[in-house]
Amino acid sequence: MELKTNYQYTYFIYPFVIKDGKYQKYILKILKDPKCQLKIFKKGQDLNICNYFLPKAREILFSSFTFSSAKLKKLEDLPLETRAAILSKYPCNIFEYQLKQDIQGKVGNRTGIFFTIQKIEIICFNTGICFLAIKTNVEDADNFANILDFNYKFRDINNKFERQNSNDNIKIQTDSFESIEDFQEFIHNITGSNTEASKLDIDTERFLTYSYACIDQQYWNNTIGFDNVKDYFSKYASVLPSDDTRKIDFDKIQSFSKWNYAKLGISKLGVMLFSSNCDSNNYTKLPEEFENQYFYLYILNLYKKIYLKKLSADFQNIKKIKKARRKFIDFTKNLWIQEITEDEIGTILNHKLQETFELEKLYNEAKAKYDTLYKELNIEKDHTVTILIAVILIISLIVNILNFILLAKK
Repeated sequence: MELKTNYQYTYFIYPFVIKDGKYQKYILKILKDPKCQLKIFKKGQDLNICNYFLPKAREILFSSFTFSSAKLKKLEDLPLETRAAILSKYPCNIFEYQLKQDIQGKVGNRTGIFFTIQKIEIICFNTGICFLAIKTNVEDADNFANILDFNYKFRDINNKFERQNSNDNIKIQTDSFESIEDFQEFIHNITGSNTEASKLDIDTERFLTYSYACIDQQYWNNTIGFDNVKDYFSKYASVLPSDDTRKIDFDKIQSFSKWNYAKLGISKLGVMLFSSNCDSNNYTKLPEEFENQYFYLYILNLYKKIYLKKLSADFQNIKKIKKARRKFIDFTKNLWIQEITEDEIGTILNHKLQETFELEKLYNEAKAKYDTLYKELNIEKDHTVTILIAVILIISLIVNILNFILLAKK
């Protein structure tokens, strides 16, 4: 069965980490790039996002909600260095990167999968943890197999080993970049060498995949059940190509649904929302929600995962221990114990993302290191105080003896 698709897009997300002490310099670099523009969120135009996230989460993710027109004008009039210093103090800054518009396909050979890049965002947290997010659309998206193959191939486009050893015939082409090497250079210009992410055991060659697809209702509707397309969903959720023949245990796929004719698949590789246009909501309201509210909820949980790894690593570095203890307390107080949203689906998704990323385990590991250091520092402090008291007592004793001798001589 050849599945027909009515609507789709895929975000490819690349995490990167700025070295400690270099974040302000990185923000300055972004501000100096004329293709980068600070994304400003306003309650009027971004009301759905504003209402979706609770105040604490909104404060962390969308600092620009607090910018008045006067404040924004004043910020824009400042020298770049001053602007970078101010922005680097905010919990998160989001930049939009403008690329030239794609020309439809390439002249000549059309054996590849053609796609356009619709949007690029650079999401920067002031802890140095950042995300490059690239929104793509497959040109021939009416065939669901093309979406499967595209998602499978594109996520490894920055992986030299995979590219050199790939035995499939998928060719990805776009006029935004002349070659794969050009695309890699673009990534490197934005993210740098990304050695800090490698130190945290984060995959720096494979993109995370965040994808939406709405298939034609003839395959899934009120008379034809989900079982008819279950195998397609399983490949989609597992980021596998269309010709993959392995048996996928559907029950092991982390999935849930609170919509009519739409199902969400979650893994450490990404998040996929698979729907049918049997429900008009699935090609009107839901794609917008998935691209905004759910997308930033996903980013926030990715951030938690990487930041907890970073804190655990800092606890093992004697030069960073004191700052790490303070950062861990701030993280616990300002983010970990805070609710993110009161939205029913958002609450479920947030919980499932936490389970998938094993955030509880990562937090407990960081907390165990914090507790151990706290005890050791207190023991050391108590030991220091004891020695100090003993020294004071000895000095006092010596002084008293000397005074006694002097009195005796008189």
